[in-house]
Amino acid sequence: MDSTKIDSVDIQANETTFCDEVAAVPGGEHIRMCFSCGTCAAGCPVTEVEKDYNPRKIIRQIHLGMKKEVLSSPLIWLCMMCYRCYSRCPQQVNFTDIMGALRFLAIKEGYAPKTTVKQNDEIEMLAQALRQKMIRESDQEKIKLMEEIKAKIG
Repeated sequence: MDSTKIDSVDIQANETTFCDEVAAVPGGEHIRMCFSCGTCAAGCPVTEVEKDYNPRKIIRQIHLGMKKEVLSSPLIWLCMMCYRCYSRCPQQVNFTDIMGALRFLAIKEGYAPKTTVKQNDEIEMLAQALRQKMIRESDQEKIKLMEEIKAKIG
């Protein structure tokens, strides 16, 4: 039986269950809802600085079962987790969470270089510390504002 080819991709040679694997990981549940409108790619800040990064293409590769190509790609580590794609997606696919699911699978299945995993962990720890600092400062500003309002009221 001849294999079917789309854009030089051998569909029979790929793992067609890859989309199911992604959908089974928390964050990947909505992968099948994507109809490739491209809104995620149009609003993504990473696409402005990295010409090869394209959320639409990554989702297409998942749908085609291109597991090795996706999980071994350094591109899955470039997502900034800014959620712009999610806020703009008409299907609420949440590509940001799909990227998290892909990173999890890449680590779990040994596709991610150890240096990438270490760097990603360091970035996450730094981001979490920054979030906490910003929240604490924001809370202190709110408390100060409330005290000023109370003082003026009475």
